[in-house]
Amino acid sequence: MNPAEPSIDTVVYVANAGDGTIGSYRLDRQTERLLPLATTEAAENVMPLAVSPDRQTLYAAIRSDPLRVLSYRIEAGTGALTPLGSGALYGSMAYITTDRSGRYLLAASYGGNLVSVSPIDGNGVAGDATQTLETGSRAHAIMATPDNHHVFATNLGDDRVAQFHFADGALVPNETPAADTASGTGPRHFVFSPNGRFVYVLGEFDATVTTFALDADDGTLSRVAVSQGLPDTLELAPGMPREEIPTGDDTPRVWAADLHITPDGRHLYLSERTSSTLSILRADPDSGELHLVANQPTVKQPRGFEIDPTGRYLIAAGELSDHLALYRIDSASGALTHLSDTPVGSKTNWVEIVSLG
Repeated sequence: MNPAEPSIDTVVYVANAGDGTIGSYRLDRQTERLLPLATTEAAENVMPLAVSPDRQTLYAAIRSDPLRVLSYRIEAGTGALTPLGSGALYGSMAYITTDRSGRYLLAASYGGNLVSVSPIDGNGVAGDATQTLETGSRAHAIMATPDNHHVFATNLGDDRVAQFHFADGALVPNETPAADTASGTGPRHFVFSPNGRFVYVLGEFDATVTTFALDADDGTLSRVAVSQGLPDTLELAPGMPREEIPTGDDTPRVWAADLHITPDGRHLYLSERTSSTLSILRADPDSGELHLVANQPTVKQPRGFEIDPTGRYLIAAGELSDHLALYRIDSASGALTHLSDTPVGSKTNWVEIVSLG
């Protein structure tokens, strides 16, 4: 980087499934715009992305043959991506993440009804999956608990969250194998509250958010409450797996997608694809209680979005949108102010934001 150029402290990475590329953008906090940096070749149908805990490696799952995960070094100071290697995945993965140590890659396969674990070597390269484990119907997301001793995985088709013990890179079903959501929820993505006391689970089919209390010792979840995530004025019918919708049925149905929480744990956001909206929920960090505050239009078919590490900005991507949308988050109310749009690739579906500082 030219010494005269301003330093890059925050980089945004997006997966463009239609182009088979990963786009990189600088989050310019002075102008409050996203500035294009580079386009990196990946492969057709590149979808979920994940970042290592030390923010030095980006992982991208490929959902076209051969199924695999690509590893890229994130260059310090510039955010440029350097290919490091590839590891086999034995399923088309809807979600990937690292465990809390950064030594293992966890993955969930919607079509394969399975989860897997892949080792990550000292250079940050995710290798071939060493454990592939059948789970419930339509696995959709997977994450380790804050202490890294347990793992949860949503099973959208079974209305449950699978519970595993996790040690030495291996998943073992918990003695209590799952926690249930309400019937017809379709649990999809989930987040931990920043204080580690709660897990918030988004329902793809009803756009509710189910709050679970986390028992860190046992690695189990207890349902606390279910909160509405969309206003009734949208008048959407209950959702269902897309592959089960009859041919010719164009009924507008709930099709919730992504879920994220601010670093202070006080505001939760979800995206809904049919209405192309973002919802804002107020969260009580002490009780886990949620309240729907607002719902507003965003990019078309917003499959993925992310909140920056400072909690000041939200960036949304739409699979049918030709641009990313940048919003400022009001720290008191959680309100989103649209700041700018930036051109993006085809079928953009995932956003990761990395602080280089």
